[in-house]
Amino acid sequence: MAAEEGPLELSVLDVIRETEDACSVVFDSRLDFRPGQFLTLAVPSDRTGLVARCYSLCSVPGEPLTVTVKRTAHGYASNWINDRLRPGDRLRVLEPSGIFSPASLDADLLLFAGGSGITPVMSIARSVLERGTGRIVLLYANRDERSVIFAGRWAALAAEHPDRLQVVHWLESVQGLPTQEQLRAFAAPYADREAFVCGPAPFMTLVTGALRDLGLPRSRRHQEKFVSLGGNPFGGDVAEIEETAEELAEAESEPSVVAPVHVEMELDGTTHAFDDWDPGTTLLEHLESKGVRAPYSCREGECSACAFRLLEGEVKMLKNDVLEPEDLEDGIRLGCQSLPVTDTVRGTYS
Repeated sequence: MAAEEGPLELSVLDVIRETEDACSVVFDSRLDFRPGQFLTLAVPSDRTGLVARCYSLCSVPGEPLTVTVKRTAHGYASNWINDRLRPGDRLRVLEPSGIFSPASLDADLLLFAGGSGITPVMSIARSVLERGTGRIVLLYANRDERSVIFAGRWAALAAEHPDRLQVVHWLESVQGLPTQEQLRAFAAPYADREAFVCGPAPFMTLVTGALRDLGLPRSRRHQEKFVSLGGNPFGGDVAEIEETAEELAEAESEPSVVAPVHVEMELDGTTHAFDDWDPGTTLLEHLESKGVRAPYSCREGECSACAFRLLEGEVKMLKNDVLEPEDLEDGIRLGCQSLPVTDTVRGTYS
């Protein structure tokens, strides 16, 4: 089933307790998605009407959409989902988004996960093992044995695919916190692979540092991180969010170009070209005004759903809470925050 446009309202088929602090939410939907992508959920709130949060899919394409949510201290949405969500409830969601996905299921991968960061990694690993030919090596870090999400499933997958899956559990209660040197030594035999890392920020910093030490180019290092979304991407406050972006643009600096800009963006194999991009309008807004369904989730520069690669020209981002300096050096920009500063801009969402 192809993804639909705009917010969807999905019914909850099941809520599965994974650990004391984490549950998986199974939706009555089989929307198309890529392994490693996420859903943005509208969680009801008595104070604000809703809070929007992004949670990674642990299922594989063709199965019911399933996200796994770990309780966080003082985290309203994660606690509400773990405590109150029941089968039969309905939630609004945005269609699957994100770029934390392998280009090929036949490639050998090196995966790192910490805590609930295992969720997109499970989707990637299962997809490779069940639908591709690639081999998987995974290092999964947790506080203790009780914190391991999907422990039984990882054991079953390793038994089913002994020649293609190696799972190494790193428990802080046993081995202490991993160091960059230890992670580098673990990754060294697999330095020719694509690497994916998801987990707490300190863990991801150590892993990416270890991979850089081994000489893995940025093109083979992928990381996923989320921040709490402050606005409402489901429609209620979109006008206010867009107005704030315009105010920021005026307050920070005037665009470097004043005439309409020529823009070419490749999306899903099709190049969309226009000669009238208004320098005061973000790339996402411009594409939407032309009927192009460009990807997005938060519209606030707080997730990577709208990320594209700049091929020619330059843009100015109004806000960026997710891209690292290396991402920027690699030409990655956020479509929801990008204003043109050159007469021509070319890029790709692929």
